[in-house]
Amino acid sequence: MKVTVNYEGRIFETDFSRPVDISIPLTDTDTNPLAWYIDKPVIEPVKMGDWIGKVSKGASTNFNTISFNPHGHGTHTECLGHITKEFYSINQALKKFFFTAQLISVTPIMQGGDYVITKQQLEVALGGKNAEAVIVRTLPNDTGKKSRNYSNTNPPYFTADAALYLKESGVMHLLTDLPSVDREKDEGRLEAHKAFWNVKDINNLNNDARLEATITEMVFIPDEVKDGEYLLNLQIASFENDASPSKPVLYYII
Repeated sequence: MKVTVNYEGRIFETDFSRPVDISIPLTDTDTNPLAWYIDKPVIEPVKMGDWIGKVSKGASTNFNTISFNPHGHGTHTECLGHITKEFYSINQALKKFFFTAQLISVTPIMQGGDYVITKQQLEVALGGKNAEAVIVRTLPNDTGKKSRNYSNTNPPYFTADAALYLKESGVMHLLTDLPSVDREKDEGRLEAHKAFWNVKDINNLNNDARLEATITEMVFIPDEVKDGEYLLNLQIASFENDASPSKPVLYYII
């Protein structure tokens, strides 16, 4: 279904019948991706005495309780409330859901004993293109990302300068297939998070902190989806929490 879109004064065509879902489903199986040293999600029927909320067990409906952590169990979108003393909710931060987005692919480089994504790499990959959202696919792009246990593996991350460059370029929404934009163990510095959100003091938030900016982690972009410009629909569940499981969907710009 091709449609003509007038997006903030720019007119282009897209096809809403060809969505590209780059989220990773949340399951209670061993194939669910994990991070931050936690076990897999739990999805189980409610039990009340002899009653079990499962049709195959005699109930009229399936009635499951789900226990999970958005940061450690798959694709999620977070706001600066993730790192601040004061509470901020992703459900209040994200009030707009369609954005122009640039998808880029970057191979992390070795620096100081870690694999990192640098400012220079982002500058080259973006080539001066502007977008409200930037989606960073790391290479190699194996499908193991959809089920990997990242705990204690020191995955690649963004340097503080790289995150600052995106902030200064006006990028409001950063999406990546990594479990975090920061080093797994960094003694709580969270330099990339702070640089992107322009948070200078987690205890007393500065007036120019970026309340509406978001970071989405643990996406997966298939190889057949080529680098370039897309229309992004960033969907979240309405949790009043610093983060929510999310479903970013790309649409081709024709």
